[in-house]
Amino acid sequence: MSRDIDYGNLMHSAMRGLIKTVLQDVADHGLPGAHHFFITFDTSHPDAELADWLADRYPGEMTVVMQHWFDNLVVGEDGFSVTLNFGDAPEPLYIPYDAIKTFVDPSVEFGLRFESAEDEDEEEPSADPMPPAINTDHAQEDADTAQKSDAQVVSLDSFRK
Repeated sequence: MSRDIDYGNLMHSAMRGLIKTVLQDVADHGLPGAHHFFITFDTSHPDAELADWLADRYPGEMTVVMQHWFDNLVVGEDGFSVTLNFGDAPEPLYIPYDAIKTFVDPSVEFGLRFESAEDEDEEEPSADPMPPAINTDHAQEDADTAQKSDAQVVSLDSFRK
């Protein structure tokens, strides 16, 4: 019986570790310079925790922005918690790393996309590779949207053979 090295899952694990390291640095020292993050995650993930009204409004996935105002960032082994501002209403979230679909820092044009087996089975790629961001800082909405569109997203599956 032979076994294969599962490079796809190993890459996903390494990239989730990178996100964990970046978030821990932000928790310890704050966001440096113009850095900010667009994080798209699966709201239906069994371990994701978010307010019922957010889960109802975004039943499949949502994108949050960590930029000017966020609080209580706690980085754990399997995910992170953070309080974000949704229309002047602070809401705590818990996002498991394996629920993350995309992680983008448009200030340096860095992005990661985690594709699942269902994504690979789609015959036509989506015209919009990332859903619109739920901007938690209304003053920066237009600037953030413009910066987001310039970001490069790296698809790990493009390296698979």
